[in-house]
Amino acid sequence: MRRREVILAGLSLPLLSLFDGGMKTFAATPKSATPFDDDTVAGLARSLAANPYRPPDETLPAELAKIGYDQYRDYRYRADRALWRGLGVPFQAQFFHRGFLHKERVDIYEVVDGKAAPVVYSPDMFTYGRSPAPKVSDLGFAGFRLHGPINRPDYFDEIAAFLGASYFRAVAKGQSYGLSARGLALKTGDPEPEEFPVFKAFWLQRPAKSADAVVVHALLDGPSAAAAFRFAIKPGVETVFDVDMRLYPRVELARAGIAPLTSMFDFDASDRVGVDDYRPAVHDSDGLALLNGRNEQVWRPLQNPKAVQMSAFQDVDPRGFGLMQRKRAFSDYLDLEAGYQKRPSLWVEPIGDWGEGAVILVEIPTADEYHDNIVAFWRPKQAFAAGREYRFGYRLHWCMDHAWQRELAVVASTRIGKAPKAGRLIVIELAGGRLDAMPAEAKLQVDALASKGELRNAVAYRNAETGHWRMSFELDPRGQSDIELRARLKDAKGPLSETWLYRWNP
Repeated sequence: MRRREVILAGLSLPLLSLFDGGMKTFAATPKSATPFDDDTVAGLARSLAANPYRPPDETLPAELAKIGYDQYRDYRYRADRALWRGLGVPFQAQFFHRGFLHKERVDIYEVVDGKAAPVVYSPDMFTYGRSPAPKVSDLGFAGFRLHGPINRPDYFDEIAAFLGASYFRAVAKGQSYGLSARGLALKTGDPEPEEFPVFKAFWLQRPAKSADAVVVHALLDGPSAAAAFRFAIKPGVETVFDVDMRLYPRVELARAGIAPLTSMFDFDASDRVGVDDYRPAVHDSDGLALLNGRNEQVWRPLQNPKAVQMSAFQDVDPRGFGLMQRKRAFSDYLDLEAGYQKRPSLWVEPIGDWGEGAVILVEIPTADEYHDNIVAFWRPKQAFAAGREYRFGYRLHWCMDHAWQRELAVVASTRIGKAPKAGRLIVIELAGGRLDAMPAEAKLQVDALASKGELRNAVAYRNAETGHWRMSFELDPRGQSDIELRARLKDAKGPLSETWLYRWNP
């Protein structure tokens, strides 16, 4: 899997320019408006799925068809033409130009008082750097981004962006962009080619002046399925998306991924064999977190494997999962440009019962930090039948961290190196929970297992430098590979830490 930057084609209609306080704002002409409610997009998706799939038209005018990265990055939306600017509402929207990797067209509509009207492209919405403005009209857009006063009350920061296939991403207060979410994952990690359905159109509901959230509707389409999404986006210290998804398969979907997350992991102290880099770690996320239906809290450090590996964490009615960035100090990365310590964690909280299935983790080899190589999603056990509706509700938390069971210590770091005699030494740093109050002389038990090979010298001890605790043990692989490791710290009252899982390979 790699990040794909594609959008599907659509339709647009004329636009009316309005003026408010000396700033130009945009809304559709009343005659072009049509009724809209929370079932409108679902009806469109249901109709699409009942008919054969029509591939998007990627045709662009000659002057846009061959532009490269440097030219495309000069195409910038004019902030003074932002949707809702000058209306006194707490959100604004800006749009992405078509071109370069973003060839397909997406339609964007504004919804006001139960009526939807299209927002229509005009060349004067953008600046083009050293390039001349294209002499085109009715071009549509490639996507959009939302702005709001998330860091300062007097400045509209970018808080979310929808661009490329069904990808979208967001930030919370004080963060910079990192991992992405997607609408739907199909055949991810499978031997056959992955399918990338796209958001075909968006409907942006004009927020009230007192609103703390903005609502976006999206229509998704692809060869195997169509879907309707409703996103209620509330930015803040934790930016939250309340998601309502209605899925309409064209064919039976046996390997669909719900609430997919996409990230990058290059290396860290647990996985840096052969790495020649001055930085101690490079990643947008460092672990998969799980809170399963049995109320067990799990941490699985991410890896950059030698070959594609897929892990399935079986569950019934999961309480949550996410790709998290736990290391938050500049010294963890020492990268002045990338600022990995400011990248979001993303936690998926299911709303309602999701039944039986598995959280799937796909890890793909990468030689650099510029390509996403990590995917996580929920895969239901039961296949989706063609011609039916399937509905999922969930909440996305874009955050620094997320609290689950506060009495448990969490894995702060995983370090793996050569053991003193033979095999590998694994050192796991634990922080928080009731473990922090344990005296150094406390007798604690390392509950550790290996599916193959042998574990030895399992010990737990306080780290006097940090006040945290460590558990460590040695793994003798005995020539084996694909060794599943499991460990947690306990006392007489029960678990003191979340469960640490790892797949070791030579």
